Amino acid sequence: MNSEFPTAVHLLVYLAHSPSKTANSDELAQNVNINPARVRKAMGCLRDKGWVSTREGIGGGYSLDADPAEIRLADVYRASCLAGLRPKKGTGLPESDCVVSSGISGAMNHYFAEAERCYLDYFDGVTIQEVLDRIVRGEEKEAH
Repeated sequence: MNSEFPTAVHLLVYLAHSPSKTANSDELAQNVNINPARVRKAMGCLRDKGWVSTREGIGGGYSLDADPAEIRLADVYRASCLAGLRPKKGTGLPESDCVVSSGISGAMNHYFAEAERCYLDYFDGVTIQEVLDRIVRGEEKEAH
């Protein structure tokens, strides 16, 4: 998995935290700690799903257009993680005479697909609102 999924969740939760406010890509980039171009890319996917809208011009930016209690993390994952859990580059050589080298990628792809199914089943039961509520309650502060 790449960082697109947690970035998309972070952006949606941030917008849900201040639903009457519009945030521009610079503000969002600072909050997520990424480049504004990555914010715009992520927001394009979220806008395509109808979860956010864009307002152009001075004072413009992004705003949440959906009920955060209805946005499931599984749907955010599907919208933002085209590659899924499987790494971009596998190991082994499919054309090898070695049974292990030629078969490892196929075997691991099976396990990644099963893990992703479990992952999505779990995230289907979690909403953006639940993530925001957990943060507001002060739960799960990351230890550094």
